[in-house]
Amino acid sequence: MAQVELIMPKMGESVAEATITSWLKEVGDTIEADESVVEIATDKVDSEVPSTAEGVLIKKLFNEGDVVQVGQAIAIIGSEGESTTEATVATPQKENTPTETSTLIAETASIANVVATQKIGKTSDSGKFYSPLVRSIAEKEAISIDELEAISGSGKDGRVTKKDILDYIPNRSNKTTTPTTSNGMEKSTQINSAPAQVKSEPKKSSISLNAGDEIIEMDRMRKLIANHMVMSKQTSPHVTSYVEADMTNIVNWRNKIKNEFLARENEKITFTPIIMEAIVKAIKDFPMINVSVDGDNIIKRKNINLGMATALPSGNLIVPVIKNADQLNLVGMTKAVNDLANRARNNKLSPDDISGGTYTVTNVGSFGNVMGTPIINQPQVAIMAIGAIQKKPAVIETPSGDAIAIRYKMFLSHAYDHRVVDGALGGMFVRKVADYLEEFDVNREL
Repeated sequence: MAQVELIMPKMGESVAEATITSWLKEVGDTIEADESVVEIATDKVDSEVPSTAEGVLIKKLFNEGDVVQVGQAIAIIGSEGESTTEATVATPQKENTPTETSTLIAETASIANVVATQKIGKTSDSGKFYSPLVRSIAEKEAISIDELEAISGSGKDGRVTKKDILDYIPNRSNKTTTPTTSNGMEKSTQINSAPAQVKSEPKKSSISLNAGDEIIEMDRMRKLIANHMVMSKQTSPHVTSYVEADMTNIVNWRNKIKNEFLARENEKITFTPIIMEAIVKAIKDFPMINVSVDGDNIIKRKNINLGMATALPSGNLIVPVIKNADQLNLVGMTKAVNDLANRARNNKLSPDDISGGTYTVTNVGSFGNVMGTPIINQPQVAIMAIGAIQKKPAVIETPSGDAIAIRYKMFLSHAYDHRVVDGALGGMFVRKVADYLEEFDVNREL
């Protein structure tokens, strides 16, 4: 067979690169079509890359720990008998994108000379490994190998990551030497004469430790979640509106049909898909909730893709997405919710499963909480928290007058981006969701 390149696949909106975490096959191993070859990690999810062809792994084009751009070849697969020397496909050149700092440095001739004479290899004399992305940034910013060695790495085995080097550059560019001229005037030799455009991170506070305290390092996913949450709060001015919905009709209907539903569909029906159905209806009524912000532009989304925040066994959080949720009936919604929740708990989600969301729902009621103030999942502009369903005494209207009865009540907490969603829209939307829930037909057929 002809040699085939195994390409780093597209992994959803805003995902441009992935890190190779583990090779599942070695050179010379036989590979079946659709068999997993390599494990990768993005800033959203861990996944596996399956082979697009049957054959033998002839050559790996990247090592574990390397950062690879989407669309690049990561391995070569061919027929048995072909050797690695026969693999003539070269690794595609990665375009050097502008770094987030110090763009004038690369334009100076003196820096060009430094870059030309100090090509940084994948490993240094000390044995430290540097990914292609880190090497590209170092070369562009004229960071010598000795200087690169001095950067403290936060990656696996102390490797310097993209974030490490980008955090280092602003502080480095502020270091200037000011030799004096013969008349005593200071003469600046700082190469970057333009003010730095990237703000350096504030100094971290020093936390005192007491006897018996335990230090637990964040895992990779927890770091990503933390950064994403901080970014969202810095990006969007959050406002939260609350409505209490009467869920009595829904509770009674579900109790009536849940056994029949399980027997017929082999699926349990929870309250989540019923609530999501109501949210989809409300989004159709208020489409300006289903938007994103791009600078001074508002992007009105055509598709309604509902994200559902899901807690993992590790305690971390992930948000799989139900694509085109408005095209699903209640049975389809139930199957989609159960499928994504099960695959999330078993770490079987693909990058595509968590991309493209336009509105997110989080069920704080599953932990016994009655309401919450959720953080918007960027680049969306709103998120709904559904609370625990509780029995409460409530005043109801009857033909003979008002009466007090036991009702099932649930709070809806709607957080939204006040840049584009005002209180009227945010409040009317959550009220409309509650209306759809309260008007649920108790005689509805499956």
